[in-house]
Amino acid sequence: MQADIISGNVKKTAIFFLESAVTEYTHQMFIDEATIDIKAGDGGAGAVSFRREKYMPLGGPDGGDGGYGGKVTFVSKYSESTLNTFRYNKKFHAENGKSGSGNSRHGRNGEDIEIPVPCGTQIYNLETGELLRDLVKDGQEFLAAKGGMGGKGNEFFKSSTQQSPKFAQPGIPGEALKLKLVLKLLADVALIGMPNAGKSTLISRITSAKPEIADYPFTTLNPKIGVAEVDGDSFVVADMPGLIEGASTGKGLGTRFLKHIERSAVLCHLIDVSDLNPERIQHDFEVIENELLRYSEELPQKRELVVLTKIDTISDKELLGKIEKEFSDNDIEVMSISAVTGENLDPLLRRIARSVKETREARQAEDMERERELLERDDDY
Repeated sequence: MQADIISGNVKKTAIFFLESAVTEYTHQMFIDEATIDIKAGDGGAGAVSFRREKYMPLGGPDGGDGGYGGKVTFVSKYSESTLNTFRYNKKFHAENGKSGSGNSRHGRNGEDIEIPVPCGTQIYNLETGELLRDLVKDGQEFLAAKGGMGGKGNEFFKSSTQQSPKFAQPGIPGEALKLKLVLKLLADVALIGMPNAGKSTLISRITSAKPEIADYPFTTLNPKIGVAEVDGDSFVVADMPGLIEGASTGKGLGTRFLKHIERSAVLCHLIDVSDLNPERIQHDFEVIENELLRYSEELPQKRELVVLTKIDTISDKELLGKIEKEFSDNDIEVMSISAVTGENLDPLLRRIARSVKETREARQAEDMERERELLERDDDY
């Protein structure tokens, strides 16, 4: 009896340290939030100068204007997948504009800075919490900080009443901001489930993604993205790291990955049925569903398909049928597959593609209705 208690405590301790190590390793390897400081360049100062030549010792003012400071722009790119770039590099300063000089020479403009980020990056003002821009398309740009205008040289201030101005303007400081970057992956379909449910194996079979695959929990520490195609239709699939009980409060891989599910149109909830234990299967299903609900009331409203995995390891198809019927009787869409042998993968892809298409059409109709209401509101004014 005492040995069983000690053994149980050892297991709990081992699980605790495993979860802690996984969380720490994930924080290092997959950065999906970052805080940075950006500063656009200051404008260059205008020059105070007078023309001095051999035969014109008292020439007029010829001080040139200062150059503009460089600006800071974000651009979203499919080639970027994480915010790891900002783990150590947290300050971005565009070049200052150069000062003007004599002979009416204007200062050179400062070099701009372009900061690449993954598609799906949200940019917040860290101090106010305001969402400044949500970059969701490849090549989308956001001018985050404008460079300061260069100061006018004394030549600019020459007039009939002031022919020899001995002053010029300083450059205007460039904008400076503290920003928070939040990455929410863009995927039509999110593969969710307990650790070791078969998500990595499935995405490796239906897309070109190459995740690490092994028969132990927490193999997937970073979300993997791939594109699946069936009957001429394509959709983006994300393999989410396995969730555990308490994930909505940050336990295990927790909320760092739950937020990536928010943008997905369809959820594929994978459940390992290799042991054909109805109670354990129901428990696994309820754990994930409860964590989704605790994290956000909107997640359970998404289109969801329960996918029973690893059916190549079982022989009692009758019991499998009963488990499927339990889900169906509760109005839960369910399919059984083997990602290893490929059994039912094509029907699964077609069903997912249909759900994605229907969800896209519904969203498009909602967007059109929203635009119509805005136009009608404008007409009323």
